[in-house]
Amino acid sequence: MTETVLIVEDEQDVVDLLRYNLNRAGFGVSIAENGLRGLEKARAERPDVIILDLMMPEMTGEKVCRALKEDASTAGIPIIMLTAKDQPGDRISGFELGADDYVPKPFSPRELVLRVQALLRRLQTSNRGETIEVDGFLVDKGAFEIRLDGTRLDLTTTEFKLLTLLVDRRGRTQSRETLLFDVWGYQNVIDTRTVDTHMRRLREKLGAHANRLETVRGEGYRFSAVTPP
Repeated sequence: MTETVLIVEDEQDVVDLLRYNLNRAGFGVSIAENGLRGLEKARAERPDVIILDLMMPEMTGEKVCRALKEDASTAGIPIIMLTAKDQPGDRISGFELGADDYVPKPFSPRELVLRVQALLRRLQTSNRGETIEVDGFLVDKGAFEIRLDGTRLDLTTTEFKLLTLLVDRRGRTQSRETLLFDVWGYQNVIDTRTVDTHMRRLREKLGAHANRLETVRGEGYRFSAVTPP
């Protein structure tokens, strides 16, 4: 089955460049010329990946991303933000909204295609049907969900990957750099605060179980192999 990419972008030359390169790589491509139309198409078509410009008419990319991640039916669709905003704070804001990758303009179309392919490979690897059960946490990679004491956690794609990795490597400290590489796929560290932001959000969602995510000062994070006292 052909994997599909939804491009939400109002600049026609960028759309044409992306469509050409994605088609050459074997992807099906759908286009939305503004944010509102992009949200409608994402909900109707359920693409495999969304490439989302931030500065959009009708509805900004940030609002589109937030709406998609708050909807259980679309929260699992990975989003690559494509934007002229390239400050570290802009990237952190994008990841806080639940984006899985962040590509600044101008960009290399070949690199962007490779990022789409790498993102899909990581998702396929994490979805191979394995389940992990640890003290009330049930990670179901096939269903792409994590349950805590029987209740499904409302996680973004990146939060799911991050928590799954930590549970899978429970008891072992993971540096921020390791997490950026294994979860986000970054070989060059952009800003380790990205990891801190996601860990804070995960702890908020774990509630009374937040202490299972331990901070190891000067090292990184780990999922406690035993329930902390």
